[in-house]
Amino acid sequence: MSKKGLFGLASKAGDVAAINWYPGHMASATKAIRERIKVVDLVVEVRDARIPLSSANSEFQDLLERKKRLIVCNKMDLANPNMTLKWESHFQKLNQRLVFVNAHQTKSVRKMLEVAWDLLREKLAKEPTLLLMIVGIPNVGKSALINTLFRHAHAIAKSEQEHLKKAKVGPLPGVTQHISGFKVPAEFYSLVTSCVHIRLKSNLMMLRVLCGFSQIGEKPSVYVLDTPGVLVPNIDNIDTGLKLALTGAVKDSVVGEERVARYLLSVLNARSSHLRWTPELSQAECDTSEIGANVRNVIAQTCLKFDGNLEDKDDMESLVDEQMITIRRIFKVPSEVGDDGWIRVSKQLLKLFRTGRLGRFTLDPVPVMT
Repeated sequence: MSKKGLFGLASKAGDVAAINWYPGHMASATKAIRERIKVVDLVVEVRDARIPLSSANSEFQDLLERKKRLIVCNKMDLANPNMTLKWESHFQKLNQRLVFVNAHQTKSVRKMLEVAWDLLREKLAKEPTLLLMIVGIPNVGKSALINTLFRHAHAIAKSEQEHLKKAKVGPLPGVTQHISGFKVPAEFYSLVTSCVHIRLKSNLMMLRVLCGFSQIGEKPSVYVLDTPGVLVPNIDNIDTGLKLALTGAVKDSVVGEERVARYLLSVLNARSSHLRWTPELSQAECDTSEIGANVRNVIAQTCLKFDGNLEDKDDMESLVDEQMITIRRIFKVPSEVGDDGWIRVSKQLLKLFRTGRLGRFTLDPVPVMT
C-alpha cells in the first residue's frame, strides 16, 4: 500500500496533520544534554527495537557520531526476531556498535554490559573515573534498563552479604562530593555493580555506579547520567510520527487514540499480518487469551474476505471501519456511550499491540544499502 494511503487511514477523517510533542522540559533537557555530552566517555543511546531508525533523535545524531556510542535497542521481545537479525546485520555494515535487549531481563542486560565493557576497556586501563550518558526518546525503556541494573547490582551485593550505600548529593549539578564504597565481586566482567539515583537541579538524573574489574588492581568509578526522554521539536515525517505514537513515544492524547488505532489496523492489513496468525503460532508470540485470539481472528477473517484494493485509500478505510465495529463488539463497548466508545476501543486495541498480545512486529523496514 502507498504511504499516502496509510497516512490518510491514520485518521477517520483522513487528516494527515503533522505530529509534534515538545513540552518545555524537553527543551531544557536537550540543552543540558548538549552541555554535558562534551565530557562523556561513552553514550548509551536507547532506542525501540520495533523502530530502530524512527526512535533515534535526529537532532542528536551528528553529536553522537562524534562520541564513543553504544546503541541499545530495547523491547526486543516485542520485535520480529527475523527483522532483528536483519537490523543487526545492517548496523554491523555501518560499523556501529548495537545490541538488542529486553530491559526486564538481567541476562539480556548483561549482554549489553559486556559490549559496554569492551568499548571502555582501553580507557578503563588509563582513567580512574569515567562518565557515561544514557539518552533516548520517551518510553524506550531507559528507566526499566536502570532498574534492572539496580536489581542486578543488589543481587550481587546481597550474595556477598554486603549492603548498598547511598551516595550523597553534591552542591554542583552532576557531581557527588563523596563516594560511598563497597566490595565489588570480580566473578564476571560486568560494567555495573551498584546503582543509586540522584536528582539533579538540571532535570537530569544521575546514576552513580562504582565498578570493579578482575583485571584491574584499582576499582575505577563510573558515573552515568540518565537523561529524560526527548523528541525533536518538529516531526516532519508523518510516517515517523505515527510509528512513534503507535509505540508510545508520543502521548496518545497528542495524536488521538482512534487515529493511532486505525493506523495500526491499516498497517496490519497492508502487511498481510494475518497470514502469520496460524494455529501453530507460538504461545510466546501472541496472547492466547480469548480476547486476544478473537481480535486477531477478526482482523484475519475480515482481511481474507475483503475483495477491495488495499492500495486504495477509500477501500482500506472501509475495511478498517468494519474491523473497528467488530472489535468494539469483542470489547463489549455499548453503543449508548456514543463516539467516546471508539476511544475506549482504540485504547484497548493499542494495549494489545503494545504488550505484544497481537504478535511481534518491527515497523521500520531495513534500508537498502547501495
